[in-house]
Amino acid sequence: MNKLSFSASLSMLFASAFSAHATTYISAKAMLDVNNGKLINAPLIQIDDGIITKITKGKAPQLQTGDQHIELPELTLVPGLMDMHVHLTSDPTVPRSERIGQSIPRKAIKAAYFAEKTLMAGFTTLRNVGAEGYSVIAVRDGINAGDIIGPRIWAAGPSLGVTGGHCDNNRLPPEMKYTAEGVANGPWAVREKVRENIKYGASVIKFCATGGVFSKGTKVGIQQYSQDEMNAIVDEAHMRGLTVAAHAHGTSGIKAAIVAGVDSVEHVSFVDDEAIALAKKHGTWFSMDIYNTEYTLTFGEQNGVAEENLAKERQVSKKQRDSFSRAVKAGVNMVFGTDAAIYPHGDNAKQFSRMVEFGMTPLQAIQAATINGAKLLKVENQLGQIKTGFAADIIAVKGNPLQDITLLENIAFVMKAGVTYK
Repeated sequence: MNKLSFSASLSMLFASAFSAHATTYISAKAMLDVNNGKLINAPLIQIDDGIITKITKGKAPQLQTGDQHIELPELTLVPGLMDMHVHLTSDPTVPRSERIGQSIPRKAIKAAYFAEKTLMAGFTTLRNVGAEGYSVIAVRDGINAGDIIGPRIWAAGPSLGVTGGHCDNNRLPPEMKYTAEGVANGPWAVREKVRENIKYGASVIKFCATGGVFSKGTKVGIQQYSQDEMNAIVDEAHMRGLTVAAHAHGTSGIKAAIVAGVDSVEHVSFVDDEAIALAKKHGTWFSMDIYNTEYTLTFGEQNGVAEENLAKERQVSKKQRDSFSRAVKAGVNMVFGTDAAIYPHGDNAKQFSRMVEFGMTPLQAIQAATINGAKLLKVENQLGQIKTGFAADIIAVKGNPLQDITLLENIAFVMKAGVTYK
């Protein structure tokens, strides 16, 4: 039995063992209220059918036959974390030239492996913003069916992009006549592509408003889709009840995406005062991946990243962190998004310390990965807090993460929907 199948089997064993009980109780040293940043000492949490049904303080559970009491006397409870920008099909240690030869089934298997790894790192909810062949939608459905272990996933299908843009594949010669499956040009064509995403199960729509760091032949700051095309994408998605994420590094693309009504802008490397004002006016969420640049500039060359892409990363890195600081100071809505796949999956929590370093308080950083993520996904009454009536997505660390945010890099306990996985 390989490592993955053994891990999945072990997780299933634990899951079935804990879920068999009528009521589960968790007691711990403390619990973090992410709304106000207060620690509640000696909490006792009652969970029935995956939902938190009662929270008391300093009490012992009255156990009935079949009930389970999980005692964590040295740990602090925190809501399950949320990463709003991942790509589960991609492995940063595999050169992009090799990834071209990977089949959709192979990518789906990679995604299943990385999904479990990310759950074990304390991330109970993910937003996967683009994957080939609807592969992560299949993984999401497998998790929901209980076939495999992983977080809750909001999944986009293939990312929409212009011909030759960041969401196209420009690494093959013209005689192969290859076009990425998310490519669409013109307002009606992009509407059709949104409808296709929805047809095959997408729960979020992703499009590329500007060039990007890891594509070939695109300029990071240059806008790609026109305003009319962005308007059509967002209108079609919102009409069907889906949220929209826009990849945008450059200033004009950021502004155009906000004006179009996107729910979140990803990366947001080059902002100005007008872009920040627009984001505040429209209530747009910024998802800014300010950790992964360190991994890319340290390990990118040995992982086979081309010099063109390393040069673009050097161009973006400091500017993006400066933009992050400006956005935080201005009070823009912020969520936790890491672009996992540019660095190894499971290291998601390493971004917390950078968010604090570049302007957030520890509480703001944790809120970005809990209540704010839930608001972006429009499930703020179900996820993101340890609260009566909410899903029992709970993790635990040894110590107070408000005093040392790096504690979130070492998760001792993971529960999703009342099932204990770690």
